[in-house]
Amino acid sequence: MKKFIEQKFNIGELKGISAKNIEEHLKLYGGYVKNTNLILEKVEELRKDEANAYLLTELQRRFAFEFGGMRNHEYYFGSLSDGSTPLTMDSSLALAIQKDFGAFENWLDSFKKLALTKGIGWAMLSYDKKTGQLLNHFVDEQHIGHLVSTSPILCLDMWEHAYVYDYPTSEKKKYIEAFFENVNWEIIEKNFLVAQ
Repeated sequence: MKKFIEQKFNIGELKGISAKNIEEHLKLYGGYVKNTNLILEKVEELRKDEANAYLLTELQRRFAFEFGGMRNHEYYFGSLSDGSTPLTMDSSLALAIQKDFGAFENWLDSFKKLALTKGIGWAMLSYDKKTGQLLNHFVDEQHIGHLVSTSPILCLDMWEHAYVYDYPTSEKKKYIEAFFENVNWEIIEKNFLVAQ
């Protein structure tokens, strides 16, 4: 089976998110890529003997967590790459947000509140190709709550590791604000166009 490759991201100096936090966070992402590949190798090995059925199913359950961690982080770090750019208000993404949420400000307020969901996980904006609409949703851990038939557009990591070097847990609102100060909306727009 083809191995997954750890992606490289062009993340410069960020406002409100330290280089130390990004450095440590990228190491965690690398671990998800490594573990995804290791699980696939082990599954291939174990599936040759029916006596391994229980181990095999548990490994495949774990695969969803590791794979989700890998892909979620790729969207996250991608959105912080190549410098912050504003969302062009006549872009296809901005127009879709206005259609589905009434106004960009409505969507942003709703998304920031979603990001404050208690527990570990991800605030996501995803596109549902079947209905042609954007949806905000929360993914627990790395994999529980992904919406079937949707494609992620923007992923905000709300695990404590995403901000622990910069903010205590009682100040995660500041981290959310910092994230949006650094988003490269051109990347998010590309994610949207690919999802369509």
